[in-house]
Amino acid sequence: MHATVSSGASAGASPGSWPALVLNADFRPLSYYPLSIWSWQDTIKAVFLDRVNTVALYDKAVRSPTAEFRLPSVVSLKTFVRPSRHPAFTRFNVFLRDRFSCQYCGTREELTFDHLIPRSHGGQTTWENVVTACSTCNLQKGGQLPAQAHMWPYQMPFQPSVNDLHKNGRLFPPNYLHQSWLDYLYWDAELEA
Repeated sequence: MHATVSSGASAGASPGSWPALVLNADFRPLSYYPLSIWSWQDTIKAVFLDRVNTVALYDKAVRSPTAEFRLPSVVSLKTFVRPSRHPAFTRFNVFLRDRFSCQYCGTREELTFDHLIPRSHGGQTTWENVVTACSTCNLQKGGQLPAQAHMWPYQMPFQPSVNDLHKNGRLFPPNYLHQSWLDYLYWDAELEA
């Protein structure tokens, strides 16, 4: 479908500026970090294929030669997708578990990861042995055990749950948060008195 954007599109704005927040059938985001969003094109396709319910709309529309469609800002899946119970062991998820900060000095610059028990001492590359470290601390610790280097992490490494990562992901919101998304992102936050 060839479409053009209409209805109040500002100068310099592009349709890529209007992603849709994707909720599971229980109205929770599929993921918080990265936030579950689709491009407007994928969202329109899912609406036409009847895979999602439209929950909220932008004030923007796309036009084809024969029709006009308002862009969804929030959609929910019609079929529940069971979330994974155990997050994948990836560098990104280690950083997210450790809140994107060096576990030795607290900096957020030049992050890598460190084996608490070095591989040269039999340490494994597992959730329970890898921590986020900056390049400087990683070089300083080198192949030493924490007691030898006199360097202990602020938080001992552990295998996080999906909820742990979601909780940490909320601390790092994406650059773009549309007003219509807020009721669905922070539904379980504590209410102020």
